[in-house]
Amino acid sequence: MSQLMLGEHQLGTATLVSRTSLTSPTTDTLKAALYLASATMNAASTVYTVTGEVSGTGYTAGGVTVTNATAPTSTNASATAGVAFFTPSASITYTAVTLTTAFDAVLIYNSTQSNKAISVHTFESQTITAGTFTLTMPANTTTTALIRLATT
Repeated sequence: MSQLMLGEHQLGTATLVSRTSLTSPTTDTLKAALYLASATMNAASTVYTVTGEVSGTGYTAGGVTVTNATAPTSTNASATAGVAFFTPSASITYTAVTLTTAFDAVLIYNSTQSNKAISVHTFESQTITAGTFTLTMPANTTTTALIRLATT
């Protein structure tokens, strides 16, 4: 979370001048990697790692690219309270995969910024055989967005 607060991740549409170019705004590339139920992925995870990542037919190490076209939004109901929130602009989909070892976590990370972790999300343990696994994104609102930072 501290990386978000330090502005280390350019989420959403290109609205800021890139850290690598003074003239061409760019967004960072976000990726989503799946992890085995036996892996230890949690709030202490700070970077993408292959340790504990799933492997199987149709799955590429490092996961899939996250559609990052929604700019973060914030409310400021008062000078002391507000919510900043962000949800990727499309569901995260792994197509035609066979993952026979149980997995229960996804790491969303920034491959542009040294593979730094943005968030870890857990779900019910899954396996899949020759199918599509989709993580449906919630609505991008103050109460349901995938990432929410609030002040009170």
